[in-house]
Amino acid sequence: MIARLRGLVDSAGADHAVIDCNGVGYLVFCSRRTLGLLGGPREAVALHIETHVREDHIHLYGFADTAERDWFRILTTVQGVGAKVGLAILSVLSPDQVATAIAAGDKAMLARAEGVGPKLAGRIASELKDKVGGIVLGPAVVALHTGGASTAPAAAGAAADAVSALVNLGYGRAEAFAAVARAGGKLGPEATVSAIIPAALRELAS
Repeated sequence: MIARLRGLVDSAGADHAVIDCNGVGYLVFCSRRTLGLLGGPREAVALHIETHVREDHIHLYGFADTAERDWFRILTTVQGVGAKVGLAILSVLSPDQVATAIAAGDKAMLARAEGVGPKLAGRIASELKDKVGGIVLGPAVVALHTGGASTAPAAAGAAADAVSALVNLGYGRAEAFAAVARAGGKLGPEATVSAIIPAALRELAS
């Protein structure tokens, strides 16, 4: 099983690159994000590899960093998200953006990827939300996303109201979630909605 490749870029296409490792060329499928970081022919490169072995093929999927590789693994656990769709999502969204979109339940953001319709975007957000919420948004905003928590009900209510206000101002739901999370982290768990909204707006403007 191949887990990592270090070599030189031989060539690249729209969805793949050939990596020359001591004279052996490995065909590696990549997201546009990773392809954009590879550089030109003969540039030295190191890729994290996910190897898929099937009855009729062995495919290598390459990633510039472990965060993108880990998200590829997570995304492809969802029914309907194969390797091609997983790479499509990671081509239009960074790992941080994927996590925020899922935690926020922002189906429109996920549906920006080729091959991801509203139904599949909803399934991704629904099935993966519990895996990412605590990491991405922190306890207060996780509470609003999961329906409230006894540890921070006031914080959850203020965060929910702040997100709603920002969405009403025209900001995307994932964008609003991320800004409220950053603002809430700086203001603390006792922050009121009247304090969170302007702080979140400053985060959006920065």
